[in-house]
This record gives sequence, C-alpha cells and structure tokens, in this order.
Amino acid sequence: MMDKMRQAKELYALQKKAKSIQKELKEYQIRAESLGGKVAVIFSGEQKIEKVEIDPEVMKTESAEKLASAIKEAVKEALKEAQKIAAGKSKEMMGDLGLPGM
Repeated sequence: MMDKMRQAKELYALQKKAKSIQKELKEYQIRAESLGGKVAVIFSGEQKIEKVEIDPEVMKTESAEKLASAIKEAVKEALKEAQKIAAGKSKEMMGDLGLPGM
C-alpha cells in the first residue's frame, strides 16, 4: 500500500514538472537564418513555427527553388535547436526525479 502511495506521489511530481517545462518551453524563441539572414524562421520551444521572415529583395533576385531550399534549411536548423532544448529540459526533469539512467 505504501508503495502505491509513493508511486502516486512520484507520478504527481512528474506531471507537475512536465507542465512546468511545457510552460517554460512556450517562452523560448529559436531563430534560424539562411541566405545570409535574408530568410529566417522562428520556432517556439514547443517545436512550432511562430514566424517566417523573408526579405522582399530575395523574392526578386532568387529562384523559387533557391528560396524553398533556404526556407527548408532554416526550418531544419530551428527545429534541430528546439529539439535539443526540449530534450535537455526532459533530461533535467528525469534527473530531478532521480530516475535511473538519466
């Protein structure tokens, strides 16, 4: 019986910490650029695109293929960074709870 109580407390602590981290991740803004800063993508820490910025001059001077490639590159980089941040927060949470292997 005491084991189940302890497990319930640990589960509650885990849920509380997860909600806290989720709230914290919403505050992160990750910016990645390509084409020398003429194309930028901003992601939240929740790995959602918040904004895409494109210098209007790029639309005049670059091909659609090059612009698409630049957007893809910026999205890939921003997502990679957002994933690193989320993974770090998750690892931190697991370590705080004393879970083995973390």
